[in-house]
Amino acid sequence: MPHFKHIVIVGCGRLGGALANHLSSEGHNVVVIDRRDGAFDKLGPDFSGFRLIGDAIEPHTLKEAGIQKADCLFATTTGDNTNLMVAQVAKEIFNVKRVVARVFDPAREMLYKELGIETISPVKLSADAFLRLVE
Repeated sequence: MPHFKHIVIVGCGRLGGALANHLSSEGHNVVVIDRRDGAFDKLGPDFSGFRLIGDAIEPHTLKEAGIQKADCLFATTTGDNTNLMVAQVAKEIFNVKRVVARVFDPAREMLYKELGIETISPVKLSADAFLRLVE
């Protein structure tokens, strides 16, 4: 029997929207938070989750998204500082089991890891992919 997770995604750009659409199609309970209503245009017609307009740095916004029962939080905004703050709040205040933040500046990745936050760096992933082509 599949275990459907409660997943909060912060940021509904191309990455957040793609994650939300995919996870929703798998049956997970997905809540997407973004400051801009227009950002939700990235969600497909079959998206069955919830859209929440708000600032995810604010704990009341995360509570409205059901952060207390979240299995995962993905911070996918284009702002490293925003992603770090949201990730810290989710991990330290709400004890979310799995918190993953997108970080553009590879130099900050170590700081995130010291705080116990998993990261994905598009810059590092791209550089690694390009370098593999040279080998």
